[in-house]
Amino acid sequence: MPSLTAIPGITDEFVAALADRAATAENIRRLPDATVADLAASGFTELLVPARFGGEQADFPALLDPVRRMAHGCTSSAWTIGFYALHNWMLALFGEQAQQEAFGTRPFLAPAPLAPTGRGMPADGGIRLTGRWSWATGVMDGNWIIVGALCGSDEKLYPALALLPADDIEIVDVWHTDGMRATGSNDVVITDAFVPEHRLVRVTDIYGGTAPGAALHDAATYRWPMVPALALLAAMPALGSAERVTELYADRLAGRLLAYEGVMQKDKPIAQARLAEARVRLRALHGLLADTVDEIQGVVAAGDEVTRAARGEARLAAAHIVAESRAVIGLLFEASGASVHFLDSPMQRFKRDVDVLSGHVVFDYDTARELAGALALGMKIPRTAMV
Repeated sequence: MPSLTAIPGITDEFVAALADRAATAENIRRLPDATVADLAASGFTELLVPARFGGEQADFPALLDPVRRMAHGCTSSAWTIGFYALHNWMLALFGEQAQQEAFGTRPFLAPAPLAPTGRGMPADGGIRLTGRWSWATGVMDGNWIIVGALCGSDEKLYPALALLPADDIEIVDVWHTDGMRATGSNDVVITDAFVPEHRLVRVTDIYGGTAPGAALHDAATYRWPMVPALALLAAMPALGSAERVTELYADRLAGRLLAYEGVMQKDKPIAQARLAEARVRLRALHGLLADTVDEIQGVVAAGDEVTRAARGEARLAAAHIVAESRAVIGLLFEASGASVHFLDSPMQRFKRDVDVLSGHVVFDYDTARELAGALALGMKIPRTAMV
């Protein structure tokens, strides 16, 4: 993966600013204006924008490492920024006319609640769309939106993603949570909005890496199947948070005198062992991530289709990364004393954010293991399974 310095605008100073604003972002329940301005100036959301629209058209894996590193500053901010960039990639999977329209707004900042909780009724030249969607990360600063919907007549329903300008939505303030507060993931309502046919793309094509943009741009970047792309990207804030908590724990050991024991915590072998265990578990996750990414990148670069079994393994790898990252945080948090629960301690924010992050449907560990195991055995899985 490229170094942080190879990513447009993503510097150590950028990450430090996210850390400085983390408490404010949590309190206002969205990204601060300064963070949105820094993001726009950085050019980071251009990373996966196609070259024909003036973007970087980088290989898809280039997105992962900077999002992991941003989480060292703020989990919620890294999650939101990562999804903004991912949704530029998602836009590139639509047809050319839709891309010309939406990439005319830069930076393109679009939430994308993908559950098909909307209904698109056939209309002349497109659909009339109505519905309500939850988990619209980044909606407070969005200028477009991508939503999932069941489209067509009752006899010929098909799931699709629909692209609409932000003016077509109503935001419902429901995002009152105990973690990931800065993502501003409120609900959105759309009522009888017209969506032209060219701003629709079928989910089956996106899942399989055969969406219109894959042929339009003829680059491996746009042949990545959506679930592995989404899952691996979404796992990065958890991994980066666990790394930062490990650093904070090590710093804390060096100066923490244990009450009633009269010894420095760094001198206790069990404290040293916890640190070593956290570090080796994180190293193992990096190996799993690299192996998973390299396998998919090799397949798409060769122009081949990523099998459902491989896609299931990728979803499982992402779920495992999140579960292990959360466990590492718990391992160190429980040995850090009561003072880490004060709100001015970044450790408690990292823990709360990762606890909430882990609830994303793509990280359901039981389901991810079931699907990967069934696919490894050549068994049938539900047609609607998220792989």
